[in-house]
Amino acid sequence: MQIHYLKNTEFSFKNAVLTVGSFDGVHIGHQKILAQLREEAARIVGETVLLTFHPHPRLLLKSVQADIVLLNTWEEKIKLLEAQQLDHLLVVEFNVDFAALEPEEYIEDFLVKKIHPSTIIIGYDHRFGKGRKGDFNLLNALGDKNNYSVQKISEEVINDLTISSTKIRKALLVGDIVLAKDLLGYNYSLQGTIVEGKKLGRTIGYPTANIHIDDTNKLIPGNAVYAVIVNLPGRNIQGKGMMNIGNNPTVNGQSRTIEVNLFDFEGDIYSEKIEVTLIEKMREEIKFNGLDALKTQLANDEKTARNILIDS
Repeated sequence: MQIHYLKNTEFSFKNAVLTVGSFDGVHIGHQKILAQLREEAARIVGETVLLTFHPHPRLLLKSVQADIVLLNTWEEKIKLLEAQQLDHLLVVEFNVDFAALEPEEYIEDFLVKKIHPSTIIIGYDHRFGKGRKGDFNLLNALGDKNNYSVQKISEEVINDLTISSTKIRKALLVGDIVLAKDLLGYNYSLQGTIVEGKKLGRTIGYPTANIHIDDTNKLIPGNAVYAVIVNLPGRNIQGKGMMNIGNNPTVNGQSRTIEVNLFDFEGDIYSEKIEVTLIEKMREEIKFNGLDALKTQLANDEKTARNILIDS
C-alpha cells in the first residue's frame, strides 16, 4: 500500500476505485467495504484508493471534544489498512478550510481534479462539504459530467457499521474483550510509554510497568484485570503478563492508572515504548483488606493469566 499525503498534488491512478471515510477500528464491517472496493477494482482492472482524514474530523468539528474516543491511533490504523491489501491510501489534513468547501467544490475541485476516480463507492447516507449538505444524490448527479460512476454501499451494511462501532466501544468500556475481538476481527491493544509509578508492586513481588497512553483520544477499556501479551519494540521482546486498569483502591489510589506485570522479566524499562494486547478479562478491580490479601490474589491472577495465554 502506497501512502500519499494529499496537499496540492494531483494523482494519476489506473481506473481508480475510490472510497472515503475515517475507518476508525478497521473492523469487520469496514473490511466488507474494502472487499467490495477490491472486487470492483479487479473487475475493471483498476487500483483501489482509500481517502481518509487526519486528524479525525470529529476532533475539529465537535464543540465539546472531551468525550471523543477512537479505537485506533493513527499508527495502528495505518498498520491495519496495510493488511487489507489496498493499492493506495490518500491522507487529507482535515482543517477549517477543507471543512468549508461547498459540496460541488469538494466533488469537482477536489475529488475529480486531484484523484480522477473511475468509480466511487460510498454509503447511502454519506454527507460531505460545508454544512454536510452534499450527499449520494449530488455525487451521482455529477457523475456523467465528470466521468465517474457511483456505487452505493447498502443501508444494511452501513447500519451494521454503526452498530458494530457502538458495540465495540461499549464492549471495551465494560471490559468485554472477547466480544470486541469478534467485532473487530483482531485483539484490541494499547500503545504508550513506560513512566515511573509508586513502585509498590515490587515490594510485594509483582513489579509493574506504568503506562502513559500517548494518544489522548485512544479508548481505554474498563477498569479490570486482564491477561495480556506485551511487546517491547525497542528490545524486540514479546512476553506474557497481566494488566490492571483502575484506581488501585487497596492503597487508596487517587487517579486511574494502567499497570502491567510482565512475566519472567527483570530490567529497567522506564521511558521505553510498550504495546499491550488484551486477550481476556480475568476479574473486576477489587479493594482488598491489605497488601497480603492483594499479594495472594495476584498470585492467583498470574496462574489464571498463564493458563489463558498458554497458546498465545
